[in-house]
Amino acid sequence: MNFMPKTKTDLISVVKQKAKKLGKRIIFPESTDPRTLQAIKLIIKEQTAKPILIGKPSEIQKKANELKIEIDWWKTQFLDPQDPKILEKYSNALFELRKEKGISLDDARKLLENPNYVGVMAVELGDADGMISGAVETTGETVKPALQIIKTKEKFHKVSGIFFMVLEDRLLLFADCAINIEPNSHDLADIAIDTAETAKRFGIEPKIAMLSFATGNTARHPFVDKIREAVELAANRVPELVIEGPMQVDAALIPEVAERKWPDSKIKGTANVLIFPDLQSGNIAYKLVERLAKAKAIGPILQGLQKPVNDLSRGCSYHDIADLAAFTACEAEEIEYGFQQGNIPEIIRQHAI
Repeated sequence: MNFMPKTKTDLISVVKQKAKKLGKRIIFPESTDPRTLQAIKLIIKEQTAKPILIGKPSEIQKKANELKIEIDWWKTQFLDPQDPKILEKYSNALFELRKEKGISLDDARKLLENPNYVGVMAVELGDADGMISGAVETTGETVKPALQIIKTKEKFHKVSGIFFMVLEDRLLLFADCAINIEPNSHDLADIAIDTAETAKRFGIEPKIAMLSFATGNTARHPFVDKIREAVELAANRVPELVIEGPMQVDAALIPEVAERKWPDSKIKGTANVLIFPDLQSGNIAYKLVERLAKAKAIGPILQGLQKPVNDLSRGCSYHDIADLAAFTACEAEEIEYGFQQGNIPEIIRQHAI
């Protein structure tokens, strides 16, 4: 469906409008980071979430004052892990969740010195609807507590990270750009299926291109064979998926090129979901498109988890954090109540060619 939005912020505006109606509680472990505090100010202004900051209120407020960031604290919640009641509740719960792995109650208290563990426990226990971290910490430090506590939606399932890449005239989903360094064919099939589900949550009918350096049957190489097998696995598991590969990126995105390289393609150069063969290529690609094509990169949104915990790039701006908060709120709603096509405004579907 062809659609030319007035600006590339149309999609973000629609997501924020939906988030504003939901009133979801989003928790932020990196509570004294200047970008996080600036984002909290913006989130409160836009009313896209109810922010929860981890730490001592006096220390967080002091930092905001030093940075001259004026925040309406009445519209902000705090979760102080040093509060004896919070510490007891969270350490006991964490011990129960992890005792079969050999963790002691003292170990649980020690882990809760890390704000990311506190944030993930808040989501797990229902004290928050979603968590955002990673402006300061690495992806590994953000993801590890989520994998240990919230866990994946299926045993042995892989968590992956996607970006919504918002260009002037097109919306694309890139995966995996954050987690799996060298996925095998089964991992890639999981990533493709999860990304299709994420797309549908936001009202996008996925057309998936499994990317490679070759298109169709033009080359034989283990790298290409891996993609070919992944397509077969995903299609067998979810027969209704529109998925093709191996495919070069120009054949995935440009109809004229697709006509020459893959005349029988179902996607015909209109893919809106790009699955990369490895983390290297995915991470490089999203940063190139973000920096050179001036795309808005929203994410990475972590998929495959039972509850929303989302990562940030350490190069993010406070606007990126505020945008991701809105997406996390919508994600939390869809995870809780299930995907309903009517929940997402038509403009999002139109934006994804």
